[in-house]
Amino acid sequence: MAGQSDPQSSVFTAAEMEFLAEDEMIEIVPNMRMEPLNLISGDYGPFRPQIATQVPLWLAVALKKRGKCTVRPPEWMSIERLTQVLESERDSPKEFQPLPFHYIEISRLLFDHARDDIPDIYMVRSLIEDIRDVRFHKVESGLETISARTHAVKLKNLSAMEVNIVRPFVVRTLQSFYKHDSPEMIQQPVQMPTRQPQATDRGPRASSSNVKASVE
Repeated sequence: MAGQSDPQSSVFTAAEMEFLAEDEMIEIVPNMRMEPLNLISGDYGPFRPQIATQVPLWLAVALKKRGKCTVRPPEWMSIERLTQVLESERDSPKEFQPLPFHYIEISRLLFDHARDDIPDIYMVRSLIEDIRDVRFHKVESGLETISARTHAVKLKNLSAMEVNIVRPFVVRTLQSFYKHDSPEMIQQPVQMPTRQPQATDRGPRASSSNVKASVE
């Protein structure tokens, strides 16, 4: 998978996707007392023992690593909710169930840094992996239906990771169809200018002492 630096694919790496997901808000329960944090992204706190508060995921991970809080998994990570989503995904082969845009990245970060705060973590992990596999299969099946007559592709409720995979493929595919179906583009290739721009001679650059003397 190419990185974001590749202009032809515009695909983010897994690390970049997690970096974007770290701005998502999550609930923590502090076990310490601390005044509000005034950051560029916003104000968070005050922090009081056993009083839940909302913070960005990156801050929750940082506090969790220092043993300053416990993390409350979001409601969609419960076994009941994930089971319902998985069944709905399987029953609707052409529809995607609504989930947080960064559900894959959020769950991965919580599995890595707050596993002791997630009840039945192995079941939760298995359900999320099953949901991801079912959704990715739908994406692949949908891409197989693209033809030369396709002018647009509408996929609702895709997650960030799914969009990251689909977008470059769809763009390249539609561009190829358009190119091969457009005689004008084949008969009249784009001509790039070969003449290099000439640098303008602006004369010798004045020294700073001369500029200062003229100002005075």
